[in-house]
Amino acid sequence: MGFELSFLSLAIIVLALLASAFRILREYERGVVFQLGRFWRVKGPGLILVIPGLQQMVRVDLRTLVLDVPTQDVISRDNVSVKVNAVVYYRVLDPQRAIIQVEDYHSATSQLAQTTLRAVLGKHELDDMLAERERLNVDIQQVLDAQTDAWGIKVANVEIKHVDLDESMVRAIARQAEAERERRAKVIHAEGELQAAEKLMQAAEILGRQSGAMQLRYMQTLGSIASDKSSTIVFPLPMELLQGIAEKK
Repeated sequence: MGFELSFLSLAIIVLALLASAFRILREYERGVVFQLGRFWRVKGPGLILVIPGLQQMVRVDLRTLVLDVPTQDVISRDNVSVKVNAVVYYRVLDPQRAIIQVEDYHSATSQLAQTTLRAVLGKHELDDMLAERERLNVDIQQVLDAQTDAWGIKVANVEIKHVDLDESMVRAIARQAEAERERRAKVIHAEGELQAAEKLMQAAEILGRQSGAMQLRYMQTLGSIASDKSSTIVFPLPMELLQGIAEKK
C-alpha cells in the first residue's frame, strides 16, 4: 500500500513537471529562454517547451507600448519656465537585448524620455514650442531612438501633449499678440494710403493733359453731391464765366 502511494505521488509530480514545462506564447509574445543562467535562444510564438530546473523563460511583449511622460519643468532658451508633458510610442524589436542589456526597459525608456524632453526643449525658445511642435516631436523621437537602439527598442513616435504657461506669461503673450495685430493694421492702412496717393497722382496727370477735363470732373462731382437734397452746397464760380455774362449784357 505504501509503495502504491509513493508511486502515485511520483507520477503526480512528474505530470506536474511536464505540465509546467509546456508554455503557450501568443502571436505578439516572445520568450527569452535562459539555460543554467546563460542565454539560450528566443522562442515563440505558439507551444514551446521549457525544462523545469534547467531553463527559465522571460516573456516579452512585441506590441507597441504607450508611455505617458510625466509633466516636466522646462526652461526655454529665452529663460521662460513652462510645464510640458508628452506621450511616447515604442516597441521591442530585439527581445534578447531588451532583457539582457537593461534591467527594466520600460522604466529605463521612461526615465530617458523625461531627460530627453527637458534637454531638447531647453534648446528652443518659447515661440518654437508653441508653433513648431511637429519639428520638436521629430527631434525628440530621433534622440530617443538613437539612445534606445542598444536596448533593442524602436521609438516610433513622440507627441507633445500640453505646454502649460504661467498666468503672467499668458497675459504677456496676449499683449504681444494685440500689439502685433495693431502693427499689421497700421501697416495695411499705410499701404492703402500709399496706393491711393499713387492713383490720385496718376489721375491728376491724366486730367491735367486736357484743359476741359478738370471742369468736367468738377461738374460731375457737383452732380453727385446735388443728389443729396438735405445738404446746402456752396461752390466757387469761375470768373471767366461771369465775365462772359457781363459782356453779353
